[in-house]
Amino acid sequence: QVQLVESGGGLVQAGGSLRLSCAFSGRFSDYAMGWFRQAPGKERELVSAISRSGVTTNYKDSVKGRFTVSRDNAKNTVYLQMNSLKPEDTAVYYCAAEVDRTLRGTYSGTRVRDYTYWGQGTQVTVSS
Repeated sequence: QVQLVESGGGLVQAGGSLRLSCAFSGRFSDYAMGWFRQAPGKERELVSAISRSGVTTNYKDSVKGRFTVSRDNAKNTVYLQMNSLKPEDTAVYYCAAEVDRTLRGTYSGTRVRDYTYWGQGTQVTVSS
């Protein structure tokens, strides 16, 4: 049974950093992973995604150069390093997983409907 548990959220001042972690239970190396976020009154949106091999990554344009996604298949964990945080980054951040059936492990979905498994979310609040 696949389970995802996020951690690392919190309150930070603008310009600060946070690192989110998502602990995965199951065959982690079979799964592409995504980070999404949802602000009040807004739709859930992709922040970043990474293929099971780690070769392919995707980022929302507004976080490019500030956020970095990575995974440690030995620790069954995916990370989202967030630097230079802005108030508009405030949201609940969710980790998501989907089986990657590509031969080379290059799949990284960018849409909410691309993912079957979801964590419970962790709040990130950036004060101005």
